[in-house]
Amino acid sequence: MTERARATLLLAATALLWSSGGLAIKLVDLPPMAITGARSALSALTLVAIFHGRLSFRPTPARLCAAVCYAGTLITNVAATKMTTSANAILLAYTAPVYVAVLAPRLLGERTRPSDWAFVAAVLGGMVLFFLDGLSPAGLWGNIAAVVTGLCYAGFTLAMRAQKDASPVESVVLGHGLTALVGLPFLFLGLPDARGWLGLAYLGVLQQGVSLALYVWSIKRLGALETILIMTLEPILNPVWVALGVGELPGPFACAGGAAVVGAVTLRAMARAREHATSHAGQTA
Repeated sequence: MTERARATLLLAATALLWSSGGLAIKLVDLPPMAITGARSALSALTLVAIFHGRLSFRPTPARLCAAVCYAGTLITNVAATKMTTSANAILLAYTAPVYVAVLAPRLLGERTRPSDWAFVAAVLGGMVLFFLDGLSPAGLWGNIAAVVTGLCYAGFTLAMRAQKDASPVESVVLGHGLTALVGLPFLFLGLPDARGWLGLAYLGVLQQGVSLALYVWSIKRLGALETILIMTLEPILNPVWVALGVGELPGPFACAGGAAVVGAVTLRAMARAREHATSHAGQTA
């Protein structure tokens, strides 16, 4: 297996872990900001343990930008979910591929091909279908927060990709540190029970900590747009775990949208794999 193929699989595993967050959060009886703060604190500690001795927090523009954008992604997503429907929050956050497609050529020199725009359109169209069953115009400020989540997520992806020749894990640790500073005070409003602590441990150590270790390894080997398109598997899988765990079933539009997004990501990955194989064969011929 090539390193690029391994990175694709590990990024898909990251999406799988991230997608489990919705169900785990539902099972923890705490305010959202308390969960976010505790999860980020545990995630930061996990990443420091995994990368012990290899971390260097020398500030660079890309590193600081990624940290701030990541903290913004985590915090505004919680705020959006609180103020509007979760469908609106996720749908508007995953407009991020559009921002990446527009900005990657200018900021990273990574060309956005005409076929990439077709996949972006397919992904966004699938997202609209996927959440059409629960889409609501209510919660103007929540919708605005969700748009900011998408911008922050795009900025995080671009800034992490800009560190492909360095170690981007410090940005993630710093981002979690910033989020913990904002969220941890809410934890002291009411401590969780034993099941709550177990849920927080899963969210912090596995769902965020280990998964982000996989993410920072993979993003150095994949393009920004490819990365963010693979990660759209997260909002597709998220309601699957919620349906299995608490019985919330998606409707027919949601199923059609999920099929569209998964199909778009799969076809694009296969097309890129063929292009890469053809290019490699031409270089070795």
